[in-house]
Amino acid sequence: MNPTLRGIVYVSVWVMLWGTAASLADFVLLERGAYDAGTSGQAITFASYGIAAVVLAVKLSGRFLKTDA
Repeated sequence: MNPTLRGIVYVSVWVMLWGTAASLADFVLLERGAYDAGTSGQAITFASYGIAAVVLAVKLSGRFLKTDA
């Protein structure tokens, strides 16, 4: 697979994982009344999941983005 395409797919998958995980956590927190929609709690939830996704994506990138030399 083309390295550029591989990178695009890799980032796209991580964005989908981040969005899905953060949305599920947000749903649970909203349902339990931990915070209201549009508050800083919601922003913190999405930002913290985003940071975690970036850290994991960078740590795992070597396994998935290595070239087939």
